[in-house]
Amino acid sequence: MSGPPTSAGDTPAELNPRRLRRRLLEFAGVGVLVGMLILLGPGLGSLRSQLRRASPGWLAGAVALEVLSALSYVLIFRVVFCRRMSWKLSYQIAMAEQGANSVLSVSGAGGLALGAWALRRGGMNTEYIGRRTVAFFILTSLANVVTLVVFAALYALGVLAGDRDPTLTYGFGAAALVATAIVVFGLPRVSKAAPVPAGMRLGKIASARRFARDSLGQGVRDGVLLLRERPVGVLVGSFGTMGFDIAVLGLSFRALHYSPPVGVLVVAYLIGQLGGNIPIPGGILGLDGGLIGAFVLYNQPLATTTGAVLIYHAIALWVPGLLGTIAFVRLRRILQRESQAAAMCSPLAEPLHLNRLPVVAGPTRQTE
Repeated sequence: MSGPPTSAGDTPAELNPRRLRRRLLEFAGVGVLVGMLILLGPGLGSLRSQLRRASPGWLAGAVALEVLSALSYVLIFRVVFCRRMSWKLSYQIAMAEQGANSVLSVSGAGGLALGAWALRRGGMNTEYIGRRTVAFFILTSLANVVTLVVFAALYALGVLAGDRDPTLTYGFGAAALVATAIVVFGLPRVSKAAPVPAGMRLGKIASARRFARDSLGQGVRDGVLLLRERPVGVLVGSFGTMGFDIAVLGLSFRALHYSPPVGVLVVAYLIGQLGGNIPIPGGILGLDGGLIGAFVLYNQPLATTTGAVLIYHAIALWVPGLLGTIAFVRLRRILQRESQAAAMCSPLAEPLHLNRLPVVAGPTRQTE
């Protein structure tokens, strides 16, 4: 399988300097509007009062937990893409991805584009980047899906009490199960492409379509194999990224002298995160609205929830945004100085075992 023709020096559209500047201006503009609304908006006295009473100690703890969430992302990035890559380079690429996600949209696409660009500039094979990017997206989503299903089951079994909106809980839990089944069992079958006849040349569109289809199928298989062969790194990275981020939200509530039930905190967080899919820089308003709406549906106090979500979102944006910006500047210098910084990872010298492939996946050629 070969990827579409690309140049190692090409910068993806999402990282075009002009587009980044425009996104930053949009991001700043929306932030200013939200800040002015909070400070001057009528009927928001209760919210302003909540924010004035926020406990600095709990806020400092929330910032520390967000750093741990970002470092968990670095861990799973290194496990998925290359354990032979230096920790320094792994940190800079993965943190720069998170910085891009703070500014760009949608659903981490900007960060994934930056990571793919950096790895290609570093000499990694395009085919390998494509399939491992799919595996990375699946494995970083693993914790969210599994946790939602588990907590829905705990509510159904009566282990957790006080579910104020069972329809919402069980509906999203069932949707997570269906999505998992489609990814694990459906995508490898649908994405299998027929071999190209000898001497036949594909056009650019057909080649790109084939590359995407092959990356999906092999990426799903790589994700399953990585979960089997490197479970500690994958699970610690995936659940750490999500778990520490949930804890940031929990401490944001605690800073306002309120703590929602654990089940409500986790389930409302996972459902509310879907609001971040709206294409707004930094997820401002989209993520906030999704989280606030989810907590309100679970009968949590509106003013306290709004204050906690705004605090959480500010921390979740600015901590990785600041660390990611610094990492991106240093990363560009490394890639300008070392043209093959990631070349040792493609092909990877730590092959995954084909005999562990699930039967449904079918045969595939392993290039590692």
